[in-house]
Amino acid sequence: MRGAWLCVFGLLAAGRALALGDEIQVYDGGLADPGVFNLTWHNNFAIDGLRQPEYPGGLVAHHALNGVPEWAYGVTNWFEAGLYMPLYTYTKEGALTFNGFKLRALFAVPDADSRLFFYGLNFEFSYNTAHWDQNRYTSEIRPIVGWHLGKWDFVFNPILDNNYKGFGELEFAPATRIAYRLDDTWQVAAEDYDEFGPLRGFLPAREQGHQLYAVVNRRGKPWSFEAGLGVSLNSASDKLIFKLIAERDLN
Repeated sequence: MRGAWLCVFGLLAAGRALALGDEIQVYDGGLADPGVFNLTWHNNFAIDGLRQPEYPGGLVAHHALNGVPEWAYGVTNWFEAGLYMPLYTYTKEGALTFNGFKLRALFAVPDADSRLFFYGLNFEFSYNTAHWDQNRYTSEIRPIVGWHLGKWDFVFNPILDNNYKGFGELEFAPATRIAYRLDDTWQVAAEDYDEFGPLRGFLPAREQGHQLYAVVNRRGKPWSFEAGLGVSLNSASDKLIFKLIAERDLN
């Protein structure tokens, strides 16, 4: 995704071992040009992660490498379709697992990168293996709002995670990015990821997930890159995570 490779990830906990994550990203409304195929390759590694799985039979975060190639196609100047496949994990024990796939539909105002105020809405549908998520089918509703103010970018994704168990079970997991543009190529950013719990009643503060990332981005051709280091803001989350994302157009 053009522009939307500026990302971040949150491995967030809620009073239990946190589910692993494959994508580390704050969406900024950037789209592949119409007719263009795009690849964004997400990877993250838990340098100091949780030692227990979220549920019996689940994967362990500590020293696990998680990732996924994201294949995107610009359908129009306001719609991009995407496929995440394969989702994978390479565990501390040296086992390689495949964890399912995701479909994505991203709608955004055209030319979001050049607008003062931009907005969009992303939908994802996931098919999960049993060791990746207790729910076979999940989805994400991700509104996108942001501002380009000179050299500064402010982006907010008030995400709702859906496990199809009712409106009250939707989980509020917002992601926020504040970035400063050094020049036309380089950008530095702080990104915050939170997991407050279900809408029917947020979790106690000590059980919520909160992580903060320091990020550097380089935009260029043919490849763009982003690297970030995330730390936990409480004892419920993975303590230290590294993420690396590479992105390029394929045609």
